[in-house]
Amino acid sequence: MKILTTIASAGSQTRSKERVLVPTMGALHKGHRELIRVARQRSGKGGEVAVSIFVNPLQFEPGGDFEKYPRPEKEDEEFCRDAGVDILFRPLPNEIYFEDRSAVVDETSLSRTLEGRSRPGHFCGVCTVVAKLFHILEPTVAVFGEKDFQQLLIIRRMVRDLNFNIDIVGVPTVREEDGLACSSRNQYLNREERKQAPILRRALLAAAVSGEKSAKEVVDLVRRTISQAPLGRIDYIELVDAESLQPIEVVRSNSLLAVAVFFGQTRLIDNILPA
Repeated sequence: MKILTTIASAGSQTRSKERVLVPTMGALHKGHRELIRVARQRSGKGGEVAVSIFVNPLQFEPGGDFEKYPRPEKEDEEFCRDAGVDILFRPLPNEIYFEDRSAVVDETSLSRTLEGRSRPGHFCGVCTVVAKLFHILEPTVAVFGEKDFQQLLIIRRMVRDLNFNIDIVGVPTVREEDGLACSSRNQYLNREERKQAPILRRALLAAAVSGEKSAKEVVDLVRRTISQAPLGRIDYIELVDAESLQPIEVVRSNSLLAVAVFFGQTRLIDNILPA
């Protein structure tokens, strides 16, 4: 496995016919292993899998958890090696961003709802760094998880609108045995918070199989279920169109039910396609 830390070193790598990129912020877990597995499947025998690890300061809001975000470099390196990654790109922030930077990439429609409304500027940071990674590593394919469903749609829109010649592949959410979506932030949870956090998945599943069609009734059902976890503090529960991310009033084909809930200081997200 080649470990690259500079843009110059990344540019010196001759690209194989198929290079599949898995962009991450590190603290790798079994969800990332599935992304890498899908990337390897897509790259084929003659291709290569590249993983980027970069804790992107532009997508953290002021007062967020940028400084405390886990950075287990040695463990992540071994994880990638064991998973058969060909290239690990692990730059420092001053390698990616100039001090006087003044240009960004911003998506102005899909990013205004859900996470974008709760975390202003977050997706501008995401689009900017992903666009830079696409230019630096020149993948033919990039793989993203569906847990961050809004992010996946926004990256697809950016690729379409800015004419990146890259296929974007979505991978279903990987979960722990109790249903909690795998996330690097799960390790922030204390014992009792971790015990209660799977209520998110149970609430979404209950809504999906309830037969309810009214958005209000579906949202109320999710809210009542999550309220059974006393440590959960709801940020949002929304039923939206799974392409435009605009609110809808009834469950229909191609709808998305999305939630964001705090457990202590840790904010978790999840979603389901209920129709």
